[in-house]
Amino acid sequence: MPNTNLEITQKAMEDFIKIQRHMLIARKENATETYESLKKEYLYLKSFLNVAGVNLTDIDDIKE
Repeated sequence: MPNTNLEITQKAMEDFIKIQRHMLIARKENATETYESLKKEYLYLKSFLNVAGVNLTDIDDIKE
C-alpha cells in the first residue's frame, strides 16, 4: 500500500524544483513579472515542505 503522505511530499518536491528552474530562467531573462508570479508558488511550496519536515538546504537554489 503506497504512503499517501510520502506521495504528496514527493509531488510537492518535484513542483518545487520545477518552479525554481522557471524562476532562474525568468531571472536570467529579466522577466520580473513572471519571476514574482512564480515566487508566490515557490514560497507556498517551500512553506509546505518545511512543515512536512523536508530539509531544503541542498535543493533550494533560490534561497528567498
